[in-house]
Amino acid sequence: MRTYKNIQHQDLICMNAHTASHDYYVDLTYARNDSLLFGERIYRKDARLWLHTLLAEVVKNAAIHCFKNYNLHFILYDGLRTINAQDAMMNTTRAKNNPHWTKEPRLLSRPGAGGHPRGMAIDIGLKHPNGTLTNMGTDFDYLSEDPKKNPAHRTFPHDQDIINNRKILDVSMQQAANALNTPLLLLPEEWWDFRLPPDIYEQYAPLSDDDLPVHMRLVNI
Repeated sequence: MRTYKNIQHQDLICMNAHTASHDYYVDLTYARNDSLLFGERIYRKDARLWLHTLLAEVVKNAAIHCFKNYNLHFILYDGLRTINAQDAMMNTTRAKNNPHWTKEPRLLSRPGAGGHPRGMAIDIGLKHPNGTLTNMGTDFDYLSEDPKKNPAHRTFPHDQDIINNRKILDVSMQQAANALNTPLLLLPEEWWDFRLPPDIYEQYAPLSDDDLPVHMRLVNI
């Protein structure tokens, strides 16, 4: 039987606490009542965005690089997504109305799978100083029913301005990761998803709300 390392709550960084000093914004999408994918709130209203410290340092440094070099702000949509939150997603009206989302090849990860329930994945967009979102070809959390025609895929043949915008985000993240000697995976299917590679995050057990102090929990109080 495989033995997993445990992530301590002290290993998680509240990204809301560093927005002013690192020129980025947090819009925790699943704490909203109008999230694009589910159309309802998953997290509690006062939930915060948490990341494992390894990835948090990459994101903070990348955000500064992006603003200084391109005059664009990072906007952070989601990080830690506990098992409880993943369970809640499966029980939304939209997920129940689309049972194929949870059939192979899955469009929604099973609870406990991936980098998010370990705080080792981050969803990022870009926006201009005037507050308008940068055109990345699709909205964040766009879900394609046809994986062969997925405009959210990093290799989709968009117009050059969209390709350039995505490159700004990718280069900012990759340069920061390289500088910190932190391995980074750019998820091919979703332009917004950056994570530590599976050989790192699979060493750790996924987190549930019960593993966290009350103020850090996403779904349960």
